Amino acid sequence: MIDVEEIKSLVDRFECNLNAYRSGKYKEEQLRLEFINPFFLALGWDVYNQQGHAEAYKDVVHEDSLPTGGGTKAPDYCFRIGGTRKFFVEAKKPSVDIKENIHPAYQLRRYAWSAKLPLSILTDFEEFAVYDCRIKPVQTDKASTARILYIEYKDYIDRWDEIASIFSKDAVLKGSFDKYVESTKLKRGTAEVDDAFLAEIEQWRDELARNIALRNPKLSTRQLNFAVQKTIDRIIFLRICEDRGIEGYGRLQSIMNGANIYKRLTQLFRDADDRYNSGLFHFKKEKGREEPPDDLTLNLTIDNDKLKRIIKDIYYPDSPYEFSVLPADILGQVYEQFLGKVIRLTKAHYAKVEEKPEVRKAGGVYYTPTYIVDYIVSNTVGKLCKGKTPAQAAKLRILDPACGSGSFLLGAYQYLLDWHRDYYIEDGPEKHRKQLYQVTEREWRLSTEERKRILLNNIYGVDIDLQAVEVTKLSLLLKVLEGESEETLKRQLAIFHQRALPDLGSNIKCGNSLIGLDFYQGKQADMFDDEAQYRINAFDWEVEFKDIMDAGGFDAVIGNPPYRSLLLGRKQESEDKEIISYYSNKYPHAAQYKMNLFGLFMEKCIKLLTPKGEFSFIIPNLFFTSFYFQDLRKLMIEEGSLSRIVDLRYKVFPKAELGGSGIFVFTPNKRIRKAVVETANSYQVFNTPETTIANREIFLKAPQFNLLMNPKVIALLDRIKQKPCVPLGSICTVYQGIITGDNKQFLSTTPTGKKWEKVIRGRDIDRYFLEFGGHYVFYAPEKLWSNTNPQMFKVSGKLISRQTSDRLRATIDTEKYLTLDSTHVIHLKEPLFSLKYFLGIYNSKLLNFLYVERVKESGRTFAQVKVVNLKPLPIRTIDFDDPEDKKRHDTMVKLVERMLDLNKKLAQAKVPDTKKRLQRQIDYTNSEIDKLVYELYDLSEEEIKIVEGVK
Repeated sequence: MIDVEEIKSLVDRFECNLNAYRSGKYKEEQLRLEFINPFFLALGWDVYNQQGHAEAYKDVVHEDSLPTGGGTKAPDYCFRIGGTRKFFVEAKKPSVDIKENIHPAYQLRRYAWSAKLPLSILTDFEEFAVYDCRIKPVQTDKASTARILYIEYKDYIDRWDEIASIFSKDAVLKGSFDKYVESTKLKRGTAEVDDAFLAEIEQWRDELARNIALRNPKLSTRQLNFAVQKTIDRIIFLRICEDRGIEGYGRLQSIMNGANIYKRLTQLFRDADDRYNSGLFHFKKEKGREEPPDDLTLNLTIDNDKLKRIIKDIYYPDSPYEFSVLPADILGQVYEQFLGKVIRLTKAHYAKVEEKPEVRKAGGVYYTPTYIVDYIVSNTVGKLCKGKTPAQAAKLRILDPACGSGSFLLGAYQYLLDWHRDYYIEDGPEKHRKQLYQVTEREWRLSTEERKRILLNNIYGVDIDLQAVEVTKLSLLLKVLEGESEETLKRQLAIFHQRALPDLGSNIKCGNSLIGLDFYQGKQADMFDDEAQYRINAFDWEVEFKDIMDAGGFDAVIGNPPYRSLLLGRKQESEDKEIISYYSNKYPHAAQYKMNLFGLFMEKCIKLLTPKGEFSFIIPNLFFTSFYFQDLRKLMIEEGSLSRIVDLRYKVFPKAELGGSGIFVFTPNKRIRKAVVETANSYQVFNTPETTIANREIFLKAPQFNLLMNPKVIALLDRIKQKPCVPLGSICTVYQGIITGDNKQFLSTTPTGKKWEKVIRGRDIDRYFLEFGGHYVFYAPEKLWSNTNPQMFKVSGKLISRQTSDRLRATIDTEKYLTLDSTHVIHLKEPLFSLKYFLGIYNSKLLNFLYVERVKESGRTFAQVKVVNLKPLPIRTIDFDDPEDKKRHDTMVKLVERMLDLNKKLAQAKVPDTKKRLQRQIDYTNSEIDKLVYELYDLSEEEIKIVEGVK
């Protein structure tokens, strides 16, 4: 409960002793105890953890302010919901002038900006200042920069409702805090931490690449990429360890004075090898280590000025980054984008950084949001951990076969760390002294040795990109050290006599998850050069993970596989054609005409899964709907069960030009014949304590249908098929229009010569309406199309339907127009009924409803009406020997003729009143057509309500 009387008491006491509090003798610790803590208690926060929550789930985390160089170790308070940070509070003693002093504001903004928290609070109780922390902090900023709220203690009572409506625990739980965040966003000058840090390390890469290439002319392109990546990774690792108190603060900074900076930097790297045992620092051969040591980078030449700039930019006060609070997933997001580019050497040995071809084709790199990772991990790893002991959980093997920067493996590892800690505490921490150590009276943490054990036992990954593999290792190693300090590590190392970090060479590997060594069977040894071999990067699962595969495979497979269509083209390298041929034979269920990498990964992962395993990906939701994936859906239903499907009806990847996304959870258990289908219209349903995802159950019996289709719609479709209906594809021939591609010279609005003919584009068509848009095409069939008969345009009657559309739109063409590939041309194979009757059915609300429910592209940008999705639509046939049937047919023809006429008149109308009158007649006639269609298909009142969307 929010206690207003407590605030009145605090304000009165502060007023009475104001001079004493403003004196420098009144300490910050006293202020926190006597005023700040009661202030937030009054806002409903469990400041003292009286509810006894475990450390990971406490409302408020208090930090002691420890100086580390120019900054401090952590904010004074971190306020959380369910363990997720919401905002920081930094306290200062009342003698500090919060309104004008720039340093406290800069300090707070560095914390919150680095932690990617949108708002945070600076207060000495006398003043209460709220900052928009999405704006990059600069040391010289005024105290007022990015400050969006400022309240003095005298105004607390009058403005208490305002404060409580944003910062009380209840307001945060109900979403009021998030709404306030959105309403106060300052658009000018925003540069969030991930974007800024990405720009920073990309600049480092540019400068290091050019300098290393210049000073080390014998390096190959691959060696250069390796050297630059390793140098950046090592600097970031050591700097993060400094801010976390694991390394002595300023060690990197200390090497800037004097000559031979890189030589002294390599000595820090050698020391780190002795201290951490990580593959990140691995310079000498050691027994039992799978990966060879790095004998390249220690001997490089790098100019002093390049290293000085990098190191200077990551220290206070020049650096806006506070690495102690930088979230692991933010580092992953930055690296995911960073890995989208590669260094290339020119003939003159000049280094250039450019986007990877596969990234360019995909339109960019898209990092999986943390809440999606958490959902997938909870429904796979979480399910597998239920009812197990740590000894049993140690046998679980968790895989991401396309791990990228490691977001899913980080999520799985964090889940396991939390699960083990909670298990040991609940079982009695005194029984698990080797696995736990005590930090405070109520706080226990897993020992570094236990964190290493869990990582090595449970977490596995593969990626085709060596740089991605190294980043995944880096992220996981930083996670091992999370929460540790130099002192705690020394204490643990004294007990266990081992270096702090594990070697992950046997867990995280580089290779092509989809291609095995059988790729080379029957091929000549010299068919592929070294570069081609690197691109193919064949990976033998039975060898690389022999013990796991011999034991039956992986217990959980999770991730976000690459999305990329694979179609043979003229410019493809010979190995690309060989790869596609290999995929076609190796993955027969996924390698259909529209082959996509994510489908291939799905078929592969089914084979990698144990009989009692759990498999979950986030993928394009066209898997659930597309004709091209029906064999893969059938395989998954026959081999086990899609136990959970989540239809994500919003843009999970805002910058991507993708359609919708979806999540599935697959289990090999064939006895489960139902799937829970969940619908999420916003990411917010994943971020609230009580999820509001709508769900329903479906029976897995019709893989050829859209798996996202409502069961009532499936039942309706099943019943319609029993009527005198035939699939559209059985009575019609559907052609795509003329494909001009990039040959724009074949299109013109000012044609000259006889070979130019009028052409219709998709935008020229609507329901019952066609208007020539003034475009002409050069009539040269041999140049414009190869698999379409040009005579298809010249028949006396045809339908033209829009292709670029999220619904069915068609009309009749009597002018024998040519059409472009943004249209479909539809012919009746035989005169079974009038073309106008067919048009009425095609444009009807019922047929459009069945189409939309099947393909789920409504509202999607660049939605496409594809021929393959038109062919199954049920078309009601006519029995002309039945007078009633013939009457319905003739009535439909008259109604369609009226619609064609009314739409033509509407296009010609100029007077607003005339347009309004014609539109009313069109709407009425349209409704009469829909009623007639319902009658033709014999729909019940309940079924009509489904089509009409009546609840």
